[in-house]
Amino acid sequence: MLPGIGVFGTGSVAKVLVPFLREKGFSVEAIWGTTLQEAEATAKELKIPFFTNKIDDVLLKKNVNLVFIVCAPNLHAQISVKALGIGKHVVCDKPAGLCQAEALKMVRAAQYYPTLISIINHSLRFLPAFSYMRKSIVDGYLGNPEELTLIDVRVQMGSLLGNTYNWLCDDTMGGGTLTLVGSHVIDLVTFLTGQKVVKVHGVLRTFVEETDKVNGIRKITAPDFCTFQLQMDKGLLVTATLNNHLPGPCFNQEIYVCSKKGYLVVRGGDLHGKLHKVNKNIPEEENKRAHDKEDVIYVDVEDLSCTSSIIPKPYIKGLCKMISALKEAFLPVKEQMDWIKEPVRAAATFEDGQRVQATMEALRKSSEDGCWTTVQLLTEPPDPNPALSAAVRRTAISLQ
Repeated sequence: MLPGIGVFGTGSVAKVLVPFLREKGFSVEAIWGTTLQEAEATAKELKIPFFTNKIDDVLLKKNVNLVFIVCAPNLHAQISVKALGIGKHVVCDKPAGLCQAEALKMVRAAQYYPTLISIINHSLRFLPAFSYMRKSIVDGYLGNPEELTLIDVRVQMGSLLGNTYNWLCDDTMGGGTLTLVGSHVIDLVTFLTGQKVVKVHGVLRTFVEETDKVNGIRKITAPDFCTFQLQMDKGLLVTATLNNHLPGPCFNQEIYVCSKKGYLVVRGGDLHGKLHKVNKNIPEEENKRAHDKEDVIYVDVEDLSCTSSIIPKPYIKGLCKMISALKEAFLPVKEQMDWIKEPVRAAATFEDGQRVQATMEALRKSSEDGCWTTVQLLTEPPDPNPALSAAVRRTAISLQ
């Protein structure tokens, strides 16, 4: 039996998500919006029977067993922790909260309820090109997977901003290219190689501080350009440039994985590779010509049933594949809350989400300081009032 779905959020992701869920056989039972008007309008548009602006109304519905959290990031941790506590499966959009402290709460909740699904929507993991890229790396196309030398990422796309001032315009509320695009890149690198980020260096810039639609007293603080380097724990170097300055809704993404033997590259949704082969038995000119062509490993020919002018095609296709994997996880079992792990094994966990959040925090610090910064993973929640705690400790010592 497939579980009933509750959706948190009324934005572009929700409008792509709901048709995919229905296509795969899921029943969408409820939707939440920040205002009742927003929720009602989206419910009518998507033909969802129940709408509300109260979080608990969705979570407490008996026929909702799996929630998709695709609202503003400031609510991700709160809804995830509450949903897991009530016994609901959770798929949360990136990022995992606004900071590491929020991500840690999500991790703790997921660890406390291990029988529930708790995954982050890093949908590029499910894009076939990256699944084949990972398999090619593991199978030794580039030699020993631990001897990869460089990953080079280039993402060029249009603006991420909407027609009104909202959280997308504000860096502290989860807006900007680092959080919305960079988080996918950081997660993808670990997924492809199995290596963890240890040190980072980054430059974040907000070049467009106002637009025709967003101007006046409020300024845009969300970065529209970032470039960063990641030093991985086994010597691999990652370099990435993310640029939101192209006109219109366009999206170009190239990801090269290099070793001393050659490279693999994903362009859009296609995977190609090339090795440095030298055949000593034929003339140099012919040798060059023979190896000008790349190996075609995977070509994406599948059409999407639902598209969006806002969300890039690779992310939508990955999301569709992730929903298919969720269906496979739930379908073989008879109880609505039971599931099998294998189909969703590739998905990003809340721990992965925290590691991405830690990397992004280090990148922001690096951009401010202008130097390489070590990634530090929180294991304990930060003290909300360190000055008060120090005073209490001093009082306790003096009383002894």
